Amino acid sequence: MKRAAPIALAAFLAGAAAVAVPSGMGAVQALLVLLAVGAAALAAALAVRFAMEERARREVEEARRALVAAASHDLRTPLASLRLLVDAIEDGVATGETRDRYLAEIRTHVAVLSDLIDDLFELSRIEAGEITWSLRQVELGELIGETVAAMRAPAEQRGVRLGAELPAAGVRAEADAEKIQRVLFNLIQNAIRHTPADGSVTVRARPRGGEVEVEVRDDGEGIPAGDGERVFEAFYRGDASRGEDGGAGLGLAISRAIVEGHGGRIWLEDGMRGTTVRFTLPAAGG
Repeated sequence: MKRAAPIALAAFLAGAAAVAVPSGMGAVQALLVLLAVGAAALAAALAVRFAMEERARREVEEARRALVAAASHDLRTPLASLRLLVDAIEDGVATGETRDRYLAEIRTHVAVLSDLIDDLFELSRIEAGEITWSLRQVELGELIGETVAAMRAPAEQRGVRLGAELPAAGVRAEADAEKIQRVLFNLIQNAIRHTPADGSVTVRARPRGGEVEVEVRDDGEGIPAGDGERVFEAFYRGDASRGEDGGAGLGLAISRAIVEGHGGRIWLEDGMRGTTVRFTLPAAGG
């Protein structure tokens, strides 16, 4: 409501300026005319304001419903599988090796549910500002090197070349190393998943004024232009969403929350073959 006052004042002044008061009209009558114009302008401004607030409320409600529906789907699927597996074991249908295999599948589904709940909890805490960031000067070259080394085995299993290109002088940022490594793991893992055999994933970092820019690029199938913004939404899945292959679609949402919590930004670069995700962090001492 406070923001409606400037709108109303501007509308009043514009309306008053547009009114041509006849020269023969008395001062009181002229004032009444101007007050009527102002009242009409205020009513119009308030109507616009209320319409905007109602639209925003509907958008928030639609987003909430979509989030609840997506979360419910991701919880329902493993729960339905768990119910069937447990029933088969309890009824004696699964015995011997089959029983052991079912138990292994149960452990897998439980792990998926546990990861989903942990991710939801972490995302809610970050967005609520309940995370304490342990900010310090971080040598991103070392952090990227450690992450790339840890992800090299799964990359090789898929026939994907994984490497890093870093400046010899080093790149230092003011960051929480553990959280930024989580971002790197998310981005590199998604890139590997969506890169075909004989493809490549490359991680780069470079200083940009008072910021540091990190890039994860792959030469996979890419992401449709219309999905560029939405891939960072929780549970969003597009045709080539980076949260597929068993994931809950929370990796990029968490990555965005972490980067923005550092005062940086994250985006999908357009016009390039494959997919390029970039994010920024404050430079150390910047």
